[in-house]
Amino acid sequence: MIVELGHLALAAALVVAVFQTVVPLYGAARGDATLMALARPAAMVQFAALILSFGALTHAFVTSDFSVSNVVSNSHSLKPMIYKISGVWGNHEGSMLLWVLILALFGAAVAAFGDNLPESLRARTIAIQGLIGVGFLTFILFTSNPFERVIPAPIDGQGLNPLLQDIGLALHPPMLYLGYVGLSTTFSFAVAALLEGRVDPSWARWVRPWTLAAWVALTAGIILGSGWAYYELGWGGWWFWDPVENASFLPWLAATALLHSAIVVEKRDALKSWTILLALIAFALSLLGTFLVRSGVLTSVHAFAVDPERGMFILVLLAIAVVGSFGLYAWRAPTMDGGGVFRPISREGGLVLNNLLTATAAATVLIGTLYPLALETVTGEKVSVGPPFYEATFVPLMVPLIIAVGIGPMLAWKRGDLAGAMHNLWAAAIIAISVGLALAWLKGAPVGAALGMALAAWLAIAVLTEWADRIRLFRVPFANAWSRAAGLPRSAYGMSIAHLGLAVFIVGAVGETYFSHEVVRYASRGDRIEIAGRTVVFDGVSERAGPNFNAQVGIFVLENGDRLESERRFYPAEGQQTTEAAIRVGPAGDLYAVLGEPADGENWTIRIYYKTLVVWIWIGGFLMSLGGLVSLADRRLRVGAPAPRRRVAEAAVGGDD
Repeated sequence: MIVELGHLALAAALVVAVFQTVVPLYGAARGDATLMALARPAAMVQFAALILSFGALTHAFVTSDFSVSNVVSNSHSLKPMIYKISGVWGNHEGSMLLWVLILALFGAAVAAFGDNLPESLRARTIAIQGLIGVGFLTFILFTSNPFERVIPAPIDGQGLNPLLQDIGLALHPPMLYLGYVGLSTTFSFAVAALLEGRVDPSWARWVRPWTLAAWVALTAGIILGSGWAYYELGWGGWWFWDPVENASFLPWLAATALLHSAIVVEKRDALKSWTILLALIAFALSLLGTFLVRSGVLTSVHAFAVDPERGMFILVLLAIAVVGSFGLYAWRAPTMDGGGVFRPISREGGLVLNNLLTATAAATVLIGTLYPLALETVTGEKVSVGPPFYEATFVPLMVPLIIAVGIGPMLAWKRGDLAGAMHNLWAAAIIAISVGLALAWLKGAPVGAALGMALAAWLAIAVLTEWADRIRLFRVPFANAWSRAAGLPRSAYGMSIAHLGLAVFIVGAVGETYFSHEVVRYASRGDRIEIAGRTVVFDGVSERAGPNFNAQVGIFVLENGDRLESERRFYPAEGQQTTEAAIRVGPAGDLYAVLGEPADGENWTIRIYYKTLVVWIWIGGFLMSLGGLVSLADRRLRVGAPAPRRRVAEAAVGGDD
């Protein structure tokens, strides 16, 4: 009965989404306040219906209701409860239900917290959210029903992919979807603004918190997924340029550019057309990621194995969204007022450079991701685009970008002084050059490692210098500087924390890439393995039974007597095997041990890594997410835009000027 109720609620959500789309758009076109006001309750009702539907599916998993096909395919009675719950979204059908639930959540949030929005803009934005919901709810109900029954019901289920039975993967998809789907809100704001015929600083102020919220979630989701790949897959890597990884990275790059571009619209009433385009592109890339993961065109540990017919449905939705929104943009964008004027050397100029480099970097990742698919479709030839391509195309673009990120905040709006900014950054330049030369000459580090660490030092010191300059540290009495620090807006602190997080991330990425060590060998009990000046003793293999698996446990003893345990797990219900790495985390590096295949009665394949500075990758990612959250707490973003001035209100698409 609960399952049928969930299915009925899902169908009801589709009906409400149609109403949420049609009625407010019609009301906005006619200027009918009564019809426009219906957008808010419709968004709330759709969200409530999807909460009920998702709750019903969760109940089926928690109670092991094996009369539901989805539960049979993705759960088992012996699974720990946390993985029964995460199994709800650990499959195609359930994850799509989570997708539309989050979509409805953002629509309801605009309805609940959009009091400061113009009524017509709010109605159109909520209506576009509803239109996206119509597409995906139709997709779920007609191709991916999560409530399909099995008659007769089996005694037990087939279990969940063991690789997904991990706390990192329990949290990774919901966080990633909050980012993916959160960008639908910026898309809806952009389309609504094009329909409205007005893009101004107030619009940018309204859009920024939604973009920032999606960016924070996407950053956290990518970092969680990276950490899962590092410790769960047993390869010792944190990023593989896998096409499905790229599918989440692409909208992150677009959202990063959008965040910075929206600042220029808000502060200087410029880059309006470009900012609208970025909002459309960011969500289009999110839809592209959804297609790649679910179409069956990719073979990846991250991808859902589904049939191409479902992928074709998503491809049609992607085409409609792209063609429709870009067509509207092509019609409206040429009539947009250019807005404020600024010099190339200015804060705005720095943000434009940031956008150009970030957008170009996204284009290189997009080409590397889609080229093999396009080539195979046209010629049947299979090629692989791996790290060498991205190291030759993406990484060089990051060098000027990081330099610009250090300089940009030191420049004034409208007309900056590059010489003055560089004078203030002399300490950052000297320290960066010193770090690079010390690594290259004294330590014999590769050029890439020396350059990477120099850039990290440059950015970190530049961030601290900019903060010190804001509060006039060492130029006014300490009490005055402290008072200025306390009065800085949270968005300023958020920017500094996020940029500092990027510097920390670079340290971890460069350290792991250039300074790590690896030993692969056969070992028997008592053998000593030397790595990076450390000694590890292999203490043999024992057997262990888990709640729903059996494990062979490799024991490694460190010099201080501590023991690390790496497991080879076999899951009987799923008939699959996984490897659990043993990791000793440290600020200088991780000792990473993996028990491999048995070679004979006594010898085992052993892989030992020393991952230099790798933990700083996730510390940097955490700082970037934290910076976004701090910025989001800024009262100006929470309260929203003030009522636009008359001059700004007249800066409309197709206006007199």
